[in-house]
Amino acid sequence: MLRSMYSGISGLRNFQTKLDVIGNNIANVNTYGFKKGRTIFKDLISQTVAGASAPGDARGGVNPKQVGLGSQIAAIDTLHTGGSTQFTGNTLDLAVAGDGFFQVMQGNETMYTRAGNFYMDSSGDIVDGDGRYVQGESGKITIPTTASSMSVGQDGTVYFVDLPQGGAAKIAAAEVALKGPAKTFEPFETALKDAEIVLKTNKADFKAAEVAWKKAAAGDQSIPAVKDATDAALLVKDAEAAKITAAEVKVVEAQLAYDGAKPAYDKAKNDFDKVMSDNKATLQEAGQIQMAKFSNPGGLEKTGGNLFRETANSGEVLTGVALQQGFGKVESGFLEMSNVDLAEEFTEMIVAQRGFQANTRIITTSDEILQELVNLKR
Repeated sequence: MLRSMYSGISGLRNFQTKLDVIGNNIANVNTYGFKKGRTIFKDLISQTVAGASAPGDARGGVNPKQVGLGSQIAAIDTLHTGGSTQFTGNTLDLAVAGDGFFQVMQGNETMYTRAGNFYMDSSGDIVDGDGRYVQGESGKITIPTTASSMSVGQDGTVYFVDLPQGGAAKIAAAEVALKGPAKTFEPFETALKDAEIVLKTNKADFKAAEVAWKKAAAGDQSIPAVKDATDAALLVKDAEAAKITAAEVKVVEAQLAYDGAKPAYDKAKNDFDKVMSDNKATLQEAGQIQMAKFSNPGGLEKTGGNLFRETANSGEVLTGVALQQGFGKVESGFLEMSNVDLAEEFTEMIVAQRGFQANTRIITTSDEILQELVNLKR
């Protein structure tokens, strides 16, 4: 009776562990990069009641007679099957299509993760949600904070668009050098434009006065009023002609001043344009994300925070870059979801629940039988 009771107790413990693993899987159904666990049972040692015997001339062989003493946990596996990918559109959300892990630094220790929700800190370094540096082939990857845009290729190369090194300082110096000549030149340019506008206006006014004079002159000059109107129109036309002459003088004076200041301005502007041309924003590389893989990823140790640690049974880490053999590829703008299948987990939960209930029945049945034995003595 006691053997069956203790067998039931071992079953209760094991199914409780299985439920714990299932509960953890379900709790992490929406955790990026999470890899589900699986509980495997095995039987305990069996007590031999009678050993096996070989067949003889008069009698055949006899199998051993054994009574099992319960079950135990054989393994709690981590299944590294790929999860589905979710589109986010965020450049630094990265998913690994295939095998391989991202590497992040936790102090002096390298940790491994499939959760690629990365960010850029105030210094331009690419980090995970807890500030651990994402590792590239040459250490951490830094993007200049002045960069106008960035992208990540399928091989893990991080690109950004920015001025060349020292370009901002050269542009600032060129702007200062242009400011003086431009300040001197702009009044002359404005004065010339204004004088040309006045001349154009005066010419238009003269043309209108000339038309009015010709119209008046076409009338009957023997009539005093017509003759007076013609004389008045002529005076207006002559006055407008005088204005044109004065405006032309202003244009010539403004043009001379403009021509005198323009060479210095042109030189400064050409120098500025050359500096701008030599320091255009270009596509540059910040580094390449380094990937890691293991001969036995199931041997990695979960440490929490979507991280794994190398163990004695995971095999030595192999490093490389995406698109190399066995390292998968990096998808920017996507995140890998958990590989937990809720339908499977709920089914396993039902099986574990029924298994737990069945083992409780073993204990209660054994207790009832013991009670019957005690009741024999009354």
